Amino acid sequence: MAGVRNEVFDIRGINHLALVCKDMARTVDFYTNVLGMPLIKTIDFPDGAGQHFFFDVGNGDALAFFWFPGAPEAQPGVSSAANPPLAGPILSAHGSMNHVAFNIPAEKFDEYCAKLEARGVKCTRVLNHNDEDPQTTIDAVTASTFVRSVYFQDPDGILLEFACWIRALDPATDALVAPRNAEGMARVLEPAE
Repeated sequence: MAGVRNEVFDIRGINHLALVCKDMARTVDFYTNVLGMPLIKTIDFPDGAGQHFFFDVGNGDALAFFWFPGAPEAQPGVSSAANPPLAGPILSAHGSMNHVAFNIPAEKFDEYCAKLEARGVKCTRVLNHNDEDPQTTIDAVTASTFVRSVYFQDPDGILLEFACWIRALDPATDALVAPRNAEGMARVLEPAE
């Protein structure tokens, strides 16, 4: 996706997104050996307080994981999504991280879905999100499809997605829905100065 520019800050993508895992060795195995992401930085905290590892996800961006001994167990449906789309509710609590979507080339989408399944990763069926009804998905890519997605989970149940844009997005036509406040009422926002 290109063409939309931040006029306030020169933000150049995501430096890293930091998540928490239960078993760093299992996490390293999944992200390096299943998804092929290079492990680029490892940190051991003093006094056995934990670890912080970084994986290269492309374009200078990284996905990082903390491992903390004695951390609370995962709470699907609270701290993360309990289900992938179409398998049940995808809601998670305020302030939680629902899922991580990795951008992939559109021409590699079907190949990458097959590759995930060949590596033993359980995936949702392919979702082709379209403009006519963004709440539903269709099996075919049509002129109104804007993104293709497939969802899967890492060993800790973190919801992941491979996604590819099918067309460029235009805020003038693609960002027309008013946001809702905590009570569910639509609220028209004034542009920032």
